[in-house]
Amino acid sequence: MININRKGAEGELEFAKYCHGQGFDKVRRTAQYCGITGEAADVIGLPGIHAEVKRVERLNLYEAIEQAKRDSKKSGRVPAVFHRKNYREWLVTMTADDWFNLYRESELLNSNYRSDNDE
Repeated sequence: MININRKGAEGELEFAKYCHGQGFDKVRRTAQYCGITGEAADVIGLPGIHAEVKRVERLNLYEAIEQAKRDSKKSGRVPAVFHRKNYREWLVTMTADDWFNLYRESELLNSNYRSDNDE
């Protein structure tokens, strides 16, 4: 039988390592599992983002995003669920409203970037 706490911790560590590869070297797993911090996020170090990490084969996205939204209220950070299955890439899920707010603030939108396919 799989120890669900160990699997969750391994997923959080795996995601933190993935973040390091993306240039976010300060991302780390929180100590929330043993009550040491008041931070409810699974990992910290992505500025402004409340990261809920799920490393499972089956995920109820609506339950996961509701958990992230509930846990992020105190911090005011944007709730996001980072998740992946075995042999699959990492995905991120957030509400469309939060995505549009981030996009409005992004360098991509503000740089007047246009691809050949934009109208």
